Formats: sequence, C-alpha cells, structure tokens
Amino acid sequence: MSPTLSIEVESLSKRFGSFSALENASFKYEGPAAIGYLGPNGAGKTTTLKLLTRLLRPSQGHARINSLDVTARPKDALWDVGAVIESPDPYPQQTGKEALEMVGEFRGLSGERLHDQIARYAQLLELPPLERRTGKLSKGQRQRIVLASALLSEPSIILLDEPTSGLDPAERVIIRNLLVQLKRDRLIFMSSHLLPEVTEICDRVIFVNQGKIVAQDTVAGLSNRFRETQVDVEFLATPTAEKLALLAPLSQKVEAVGPSRYRISFDGEDATRTQLLLVCQQVGTVRSFSGSTLGLEDAYLKLMRPESAAATKA
Repeated sequence: MSPTLSIEVESLSKRFGSFSALENASFKYEGPAAIGYLGPNGAGKTTTLKLLTRLLRPSQGHARINSLDVTARPKDALWDVGAVIESPDPYPQQTGKEALEMVGEFRGLSGERLHDQIARYAQLLELPPLERRTGKLSKGQRQRIVLASALLSEPSIILLDEPTSGLDPAERVIIRNLLVQLKRDRLIFMSSHLLPEVTEICDRVIFVNQGKIVAQDTVAGLSNRFRETQVDVEFLATPTAEKLALLAPLSQKVEAVGPSRYRISFDGEDATRTQLLLVCQQVGTVRSFSGSTLGLEDAYLKLMRPESAAATKA
C-alpha cells in the first residue's frame, strides 16, 4: 500500500470548445474512506474521473493522486490506482480467466500470486464460471469481472464510475458489501446518481451539477440538512380545535390538508417526532402517521436544481 492516501483536484476545469464540462472544481480527501461523487447524467462526473486518470488533460487546474500531479507524472501518480470508467467490457472472445490474467499481468502479477488474487475476487464478487467466454455473459457478470480486474493488484486508490449502473439488486449488494469492506484501508472515489447507494457505502459526498460542485458534506451532515421536518397525520374523525391545541407545544405549524388530515411542522428531531405521535393519540384515533417532506432522493433532486447551486455550495 502507498504510505499516503489522497485525492485532490485544485481549480480543475475541462472545456470542449465553448462547452465547459467541468468548471473550477476543488476538493481534497485523505486517508481510508469512500467518497461519493453525486450528480445527474451529464453533470461532469465522468469528466472528473477521466481527468484523475489522465484519460483527459485539464484546460486548467491540477489533479493529484497521493500528492502527485496526474498530468506531470502520470506513471508515478497512477501506479497504485485501480479504476473502472464508463463500464468497459472485456474482449468477448476471452474467457473470464483470460481477461483477469491479462490485466493482472499488466499490473505486474504472475504465477501463484496472480492465481490467488483471481480466486479471491472470484469469491468476493461471486463471479460466473471463469472458463466461460465473456461475450456470453450478462452485462452484470461482465461488469463484475471488470471490477475484479481493477482490484487484483490491491490498489490503495480506487476510482469507480457508476459501479452498479445497470446491475440487478443482488449484484448491487455484492459490490456494495465489497466496497464497504475495502474502504477500511483504501480511498475509494465513486461517481453515482443513486443517492441511497452512496449513503450506504460512502462517508462523504460531493454534489456536482452542470460542471460545478454545488455542495460537499459528510453523509451525516446531508441527513441532518434534509431531515424530515413535517409529518402528516390522519385521524379517524375530525378533531375539535381544543384537541388540536394539544399539539401547539411541539409544533411550529398545524395546517389542515384534508377533512381529517393535518400537516404538522416541527423541529425535525427524532424525540419530537416520537412525542408528536403520542400527543396525536390523545387528540384522536390515529389512522395514519407519516413523513410528508423530503426523502433522500427528493433532497438530491432539490440540490440538482440550478437555482439551488448558490445556496448549497460549500
């Protein structure tokens, strides 16, 4: 493993003619962790990953891996990096074993070490029989073979572009569990547009939209920022004004949204929510009690609106 673990972009931009795919992006992360890079299709996620791996050269700014400039010293900067960008497919005429052996040999593995690493990741990623030609495998099976090939050399930095895109739920769980295990002593940087996936794997998140970073935060910070601040309660019968007044000490606002349904605004604290349920049971017979505001995916969509960028940028 490398003695340092760091990914840094400094005032990084990439322009294609008059189009700016990435504009003045800056962030730095050090030490073992998983960083989620979130944004819709076309936001600039893949462009950033290509700049980090020298598949593209920046129009301005710097990309550094383990403190080494990727453009100036690509071989040194990328020797300890495993990357999967834009879901490449193995050669269809190769068997899974041949595909893994080829990449392993490129990364300096051979003999028993290579054999052991292939066996290890075949088990961890539940790969299909490796004697089968990859052209006959499903998309998800091929994608897991490509991921295994990127991990064979045990890189300390792992860069992944939408690693579970197009996979079925069972395959997503396999990859999620592996990444959670690997982040204990690696630095993982993964793009995605799936917020639930990122919150399950990652420690910190970066939001990018239209080529600009609009927010950076811990996953816990994100949860606090968009924690539920309203609940909808429906009673079996319409309560009296006197009964509804029991909610006043715990609520900021109570508004009717139906004949016997009310929306209660509160401070978002779990303890307050629990007390509200208890008091609602004193107000009347409760038919339903549920959140009415932003879920995590709704919060993500709100952050991606152009008018939100200035307010949320960190």
